[in-house]
Amino acid sequence: MNYAASVRFLYSLGNEIQTAKFGLERITRLLEVLGNPQRACRWVHVAGTNGKGSTCAMLEAGLRAAGLRTGLYTSPHLVEPTERIRIAGASVSPSQFADLFTEVHDTSERLLEEGDLDLHPTYFETVTAMAFLGFAREELDTVVLEVGMGGRLDATNVVTPTLCVITPIDFDHQVFLGNTLAQIAAEKAGILKAGTPAVFAAQPPEAESVLRAHAKGPYTLSRDWAIEDLLLNARGSRFRLRGHEIVCPLAGQHQVENARTAAIALHELGVSMAGIGSTQWPGRLERISQRPEIILDGAHNLAGTRALAEYIRRFYSGRRVWIVYGVMRDKDVGEMAALLFPLAERVIATAPDNSRALPPEKIPAPGAAITHTVGEAVALARQAGPEHVVFITGSLFVVGEARALLVQ
Repeated sequence: MNYAASVRFLYSLGNEIQTAKFGLERITRLLEVLGNPQRACRWVHVAGTNGKGSTCAMLEAGLRAAGLRTGLYTSPHLVEPTERIRIAGASVSPSQFADLFTEVHDTSERLLEEGDLDLHPTYFETVTAMAFLGFAREELDTVVLEVGMGGRLDATNVVTPTLCVITPIDFDHQVFLGNTLAQIAAEKAGILKAGTPAVFAAQPPEAESVLRAHAKGPYTLSRDWAIEDLLLNARGSRFRLRGHEIVCPLAGQHQVENARTAAIALHELGVSMAGIGSTQWPGRLERISQRPEIILDGAHNLAGTRALAEYIRRFYSGRRVWIVYGVMRDKDVGEMAALLFPLAERVIATAPDNSRALPPEKIPAPGAAITHTVGEAVALARQAGPEHVVFITGSLFVVGEARALLVQ
């Protein structure tokens, strides 16, 4: 199957969240028939609610800067599914992606015909199996592996990691993970393995107590590593951590904690922290235009929105702010809107091409301009003057579509 056909089939499997089927039996059986490629690599397994992708990106950048040959698996993608599987800092090619898909798909179909699988693997299970297969065929030193959702029953939770990392835990996907921080933390803690060291980012007390209770090996709390001499500006931060200088090129106060967590994880792996400064991670307070200034940010839950609002207040107070906003209908849009929209002179409501998207008319922003595609919203945002700053946010799906239009 070629790349276009592979992507079409993956999308035909349905939305990743809506069709999620939690459990490890299907992915375990599929991987057994594929030769258990997940056993071929050294893994750093990363779970959490916010900052997983950024922390993974910083970890991978640090490992690669130290001369290691790396793999990186993250989700969702912004523009192309190939972004999810990266080798030595680069996304796999469309042809590589198609070859991996074809092998996993053909194996899945055979197992279904033989009655060895009850259901076709989901989108996420399929791409996860593809990633394991692709990584196993490369001579990689370490692979950084991001959990899709939760941890305990996530398709990535079939590896035996060298190190586990849990980024800040907050409320998200409560339908699947539970309605309390303790329940959510218990799901995230499901990646912890006996004897495997772990690094826990700064957590709400309720979440931290659960992580400590579930720890099965030695663990490090990031809060025990004091941040010193912090310098923070609109484009990133610089600070010291036990005598080590850390340069974080990702913007926002929240990225300081992600950088601290990544730095501690690199220390645990015996690798220099300096490589964090080379991190590139699109769609997270990413500045892609100057006149008008346009910034993309994938804030899609309450904690992420809180961080974005703090960033706007800190660095853009007094500026004429426009916000392009689209969100998934399972999010707490009322609370997020209350945090963000009072900071804006104008709100442009939109919806990405996603079955989970909330119709723009239902976004609680009185007087907002209503657009029905991200393309329309971007065209309207481009009418902003040079004195404006435009934030495009609410969902990584919105950010991905906007980025594809704005970055030519």
